[in-house]
Amino acid sequence: MSSPARSLVMALAKGRLTDDILDYLGRAGIPLPAGDAGRKLILESADGSVRYIMAKPADVPTYVEYGAADLGICGLDVLREAKRDVYEPLLLPFGYCRLSLAGLGTRPDTPLRYESQPRVATSFPNLTAEFFRQRGVNAEIITLKGSVELAPLVGLADLIVDLVESGNTLRANGLVEFRTILKSQAVLIANRAAYRLQSDAIRSIIARLRQVNQQPIPATTLS
Repeated sequence: MSSPARSLVMALAKGRLTDDILDYLGRAGIPLPAGDAGRKLILESADGSVRYIMAKPADVPTYVEYGAADLGICGLDVLREAKRDVYEPLLLPFGYCRLSLAGLGTRPDTPLRYESQPRVATSFPNLTAEFFRQRGVNAEIITLKGSVELAPLVGLADLIVDLVESGNTLRANGLVEFRTILKSQAVLIANRAAYRLQSDAIRSIIARLRQVNQQPIPATTLS
């Protein structure tokens, strides 16, 4: 007698992407978490086929790489910053934004190669360091977890690297974009071992999501 198939485990990014993720999964016919989530961090679908881990966006690739989750959905920006070894089967059509280099609008428009050790504040130290390293600029990276836009206003940093969608927050604080470092959107990721061992279940989900990819969905809005 064969043992029953275990639930597929999926890590979801909590925060600005959550509603769009759940809407997208629902449109694809994938069983959603049952009941009111509240403060629960692990949720089961009504039919028990999927277990959801509600995680901080930056932690989703870690849960997937180490096998605590078979699949995950997060932003491409988070995935590239984390540098985790996961399979990336599908980009998803929501969560669009960009990681940009920005600074005060009054700042001289000096080419980056002429900058002398600029201080750069960011929540993405790995991507930021790589960006400047590729251009031969010896930047001092200052890692912040809160409102990065504040750094140049109080003299903490010369420049910032931050996520931008509409640019309204930058403009409201007298900041302008200088370069786009990375264009981002939501991405489905998979644990490499699970992709082989749970291949039927995972490929079924990928096929459903890919089908929905061909349909228009409402645009997302960053807060």
